[in-house]
Amino acid sequence: MKTSEIRQKFLDFFASKGHQVVASSSLVPWEDPTLLFTNAGMNQFKDVFLGFDKRPYTRATTSQKCVRAGGKHNDLENVGYTARHHTFFEMLGNFSFGDYFKRDAIHFAWEFLTGEQWLALPKEKLMVTVYATDDEAFDIWNKEIGVPAEKIVRIGDNKGAPYASDNFWQMGDTGPCGPCTEIFYDHGEHIWGGPPGSPEEDGDRFIEIWNNVFMQFNRDESGAMNPLPKPSVDTGMGLERISAVLQHVHANYEIDLFQNLLKAAARETGVPFSMDVPSLKVIADHIRACSFLIADGVLPSNDGRGYVLRRIIRRAIRHGYKLGQKGLFFHKLVADLAEEMGQAYPELRQKQAEIEDTLRQEELRFAETLDKGMALLETALAANSKVLDGETAFKLYDTFGFPLDLTADICREREVEVDQDGFDKAMEAQRERARAASSFKMAGNVDYSGADTVFNGYESSSVDAKVLALYKGNEAVQQLEAGDEGIVVLDNTAFYAEGGGQVGDVGEISAQGGVAALFDVADTQKVQAAVFGHKGRLARGSLKVGDSVTATIDLHKRAATARNHSATHLLHAALRHVLGEHVAQKGSLVNPERARFDFAHNEPVSAEQLAEVERIVNRVVIHNVEVSVGHMSYDDAIKAGAIALFGEKYGDTVRVLKMGDFSTELCGGTHVQRTGDIGLFKIIAETGVAAGVRRIEAVTGEGALALVQAQDGELKAAAAIAQAQPGELLSKLEKLQAELKAAQKQAQQLKGQLALGQLDQLLSSQQQAIKGVSCLISKIDDIDAATLRDMSDKLMDKLESGLALLACVADGKVSLIARVSKDLTGKVKAGELVNQVALQVGGKGGGRPDMAQAGGTQPENLAAALASLPAWLEGKL
Repeated sequence: MKTSEIRQKFLDFFASKGHQVVASSSLVPWEDPTLLFTNAGMNQFKDVFLGFDKRPYTRATTSQKCVRAGGKHNDLENVGYTARHHTFFEMLGNFSFGDYFKRDAIHFAWEFLTGEQWLALPKEKLMVTVYATDDEAFDIWNKEIGVPAEKIVRIGDNKGAPYASDNFWQMGDTGPCGPCTEIFYDHGEHIWGGPPGSPEEDGDRFIEIWNNVFMQFNRDESGAMNPLPKPSVDTGMGLERISAVLQHVHANYEIDLFQNLLKAAARETGVPFSMDVPSLKVIADHIRACSFLIADGVLPSNDGRGYVLRRIIRRAIRHGYKLGQKGLFFHKLVADLAEEMGQAYPELRQKQAEIEDTLRQEELRFAETLDKGMALLETALAANSKVLDGETAFKLYDTFGFPLDLTADICREREVEVDQDGFDKAMEAQRERARAASSFKMAGNVDYSGADTVFNGYESSSVDAKVLALYKGNEAVQQLEAGDEGIVVLDNTAFYAEGGGQVGDVGEISAQGGVAALFDVADTQKVQAAVFGHKGRLARGSLKVGDSVTATIDLHKRAATARNHSATHLLHAALRHVLGEHVAQKGSLVNPERARFDFAHNEPVSAEQLAEVERIVNRVVIHNVEVSVGHMSYDDAIKAGAIALFGEKYGDTVRVLKMGDFSTELCGGTHVQRTGDIGLFKIIAETGVAAGVRRIEAVTGEGALALVQAQDGELKAAAAIAQAQPGELLSKLEKLQAELKAAQKQAQQLKGQLALGQLDQLLSSQQQAIKGVSCLISKIDDIDAATLRDMSDKLMDKLESGLALLACVADGKVSLIARVSKDLTGKVKAGELVNQVALQVGGKGGGRPDMAQAGGTQPENLAAALASLPAWLEGKL
């Protein structure tokens, strides 16, 4: 049975049991700061299990794409050397949110695994584990399913603490938790290993293929286990593992999916296909992780998720290099992956060109330094030491772009360790950046357990509401007094809470009483998924829980924000039209002042392209097309051509924003009613913010008008100064610029002639003898580098034997030239002489033995550097 067929069978089975088939979530858990990457099927349902979110279904099933290559969950170094470790894998899961529990979960698992119309695994090949005290699960397996007692293993607290067990799951130190029951497949006596719980359990004979997690308790800070009112189920089965079982192979890399990728890796690296080549397995595994990460919006960078992606790419490239492939090859595997998995994950086909281009650019970057870095490492390893020194490891990282784990990976193949302490000391500043890649902390939400907030801000700018909760800091209080800063939670609101790149609304909350209360709202954020927190300060009066209030937004700022937000949608569409369909949003920020839009593109946008984008957006603005809003299922919206925005979390029903036939996107933000409301769109900046990511900043409406008026004022002022008529300013400035350059050149020539005329005076006043050798060391004022060289030529004509070091400073930069007569080059080389000064002024140079030049960026150090030369020459002559 093919891997694709197994995936579909699983989803079909649970759909037949009343489960909603839910699409895989992104590999980037945008709204969960505790995770680097999505690493389990339950991640997208975390808020549902915690009670912060509700879905229109109580049963769900998914095939979730997962990555474990950074932070706490990191399988990277094992990939390619074991049978089942991957950076990317698929987790098949079924979930119950307070619906069914242990009995149904166990029966479902057994039916799917052993049922004739499903997987039909031999029952005698299966055994199970339960938590030691979970008699309920034991009895279901034994008395209802019929698994013999000797094939049910009780696993107790085997990790050194109460409830610390392979068969007890917990989300964290506190929160939902509960016992597990796992199903193992016996690969046979011919493979070493023992059953779970035995001393040989780490062998490969018995392999876990299914894990049922029963969320039964809520562990509080005291460690007490409190029964949950609605116990839930989270189960998972690795698609690659079960595929290996059904295809009668032992290692995941032997399944059909990997066989095709391995053959593609062999083809592109130019080596014969073989299952005994770990490097082919590394490349085949890594193309999946890299391609899916890029498809989900991650780009290579030097920090965070992008740094992990860069590590994976470079590890794959190095293994290609190890196989003898020193050309570009890795990006060519994307087409094979899209062919293999594109039907199940259409984003691979939709973004194939973008993925290929990103990987090719990264290959080019690493190729520039790979040869030199490997040569340095090979030289160090040739010393046959058992430890690679930390300074070499740091140089590989800092100069040649070798992540430390890549260096360690190479060393491990030679049975050499890396001096970690030495590396850490050599790169303390960079280490902080690398540590940030896996430093994701739980967001500090206030403790709220009341009703959700109803958002009425699409229709209204002011609503009557009731105060549900008050917070001073993060502490719940019953009342706020004048001067207190805090958070107000209302039962309904017109205030938009920050999300989708749009800032939260500001305004005021007022209440009648002895002294009418007035709360100035400075920001609106989500306390929980559907609970809005109005942050600000109570200006007067007092505000109590239960008070009736009126919540009114600052309509002027809301309207300005809406104009900027709608403009980003038009900008996105225009960029795709001008630059290509590869353009995808990578972030945004819209507030009343301006719009900021980040997007995928590998080169600067030209002035002509920016002008065209600006024209297109303003053309749609002028046409004044209607901005309409609709609601539909996520799948239907995507099929209809709607674009999902970067970093946004979507439910099953989505809000679709359509601007005529020009732009259709999923968006929960506030917008104009017609594009004409935007007024005017003006781009103010285009910059690069990361590898492959550009940023455009723009203004609209009154902000755009103010910018145009300011620029017009500057233009008129400049024309007046240049004494130019309208339309003649550019030609007049070009003429003035040419005249200025000519005058500057003439002035420099005069300075040079004056300096050359003073050469004899310079020789008589500054020439000195060092060990009988005539030496001139001097800083010349008011000349440029070209004149400095002319002076050195004239000087050597006057010196039959001797040496000179001349320096000048122009535009904040140091220029140096060293001259040595040919009879002295056996003692002092000009390159040595010039670098003795250059290294002290932030530069480096070189040249012939008799003449060398250099530059520097630290003129403040020049005097001390020149003063050090006589002593240095004493030791050389």
